[in-house]
Amino acid sequence: MSRINPNRPSKKPATPSSAAPNEARQSSGQPSRPHVPDNLFDLTGRVAIVTGASRGLGQYFARALARAGADLVLTSRKRPDQNNDLALFEKEIRSLGRRAASLELDVRDQRSIEKFAAAAENVYGHLDILVNNAGCNVRKPALEVTWDDWNLILDTNLRGSFFVAQAVARRMIPRGYGRIINIGSVTSVAGYAGLGPYGASRGGIRQLTMSLADDWGKHGITVNCLAPGWFRTAQNNVMYEDKEWVKYLVERIPLKRPGQPNDLDGAIVFLASEASRYVTGQTLLVDGGISTGAMRALRKTT
Repeated sequence: MSRINPNRPSKKPATPSSAAPNEARQSSGQPSRPHVPDNLFDLTGRVAIVTGASRGLGQYFARALARAGADLVLTSRKRPDQNNDLALFEKEIRSLGRRAASLELDVRDQRSIEKFAAAAENVYGHLDILVNNAGCNVRKPALEVTWDDWNLILDTNLRGSFFVAQAVARRMIPRGYGRIINIGSVTSVAGYAGLGPYGASRGGIRQLTMSLADDWGKHGITVNCLAPGWFRTAQNNVMYEDKEWVKYLVERIPLKRPGQPNDLDGAIVFLASEASRYVTGQTLLVDGGISTGAMRALRKTT
């Protein structure tokens, strides 16, 4: 099921219809040169999918893309008519002047993924951007992690991301264009006690990103990983209620504060836009510098 605003047509990119959107036609026998738009960050005419958009960072990603001009496909595990949070957010996206469609997607179910991908393409006729955001976490000491905990986290975060990317890439390849942004984490590059399965899933996302970039680059598709640091979300809200823990965290962040969701706006638009057309297979950490392993190497003198 989807809901779109039929009264808001989307302006098409100024590119030849039979060529990839990031290329301009050249004379026969000559290599194509990248088409460089006036505004490298303009997403007008693009269609962006954001999975897991009924709450949390997914909504911030979708909002940033909409403000840059993209029309949106939003997903959640619940049917759109049963998810009031997603319905309200879809209305917000439309208030920004963009089209929006809400679709059901369970990333742990392959049939759901295939059904979703076909429906998403049917809504707008093409798919340009995928933000692979749907994920989950279970915080436990390693000795307490159960078989089911492990499967839930890895099946959602890693297996789900791969098969969603695969289903969407199949629809991007014929057009010779695509931007796939896998959402990782600072745990993609650093280990933290109590986050064993989650860190394994996010480390896998980083490796998967590099592999898919190599697989699909020849089709004009870039694949990158956006890795947030410590941001307050519904998943980890209980941690931020502990003032001592927040103080401990901030001491280890060079910029001396946890991330705010809007700190990710520029990064998501960059990776979705023509500004990043020669960037692929990379992990972009937006973490205030905590991944540097920051610690005092000198005595505190003030």
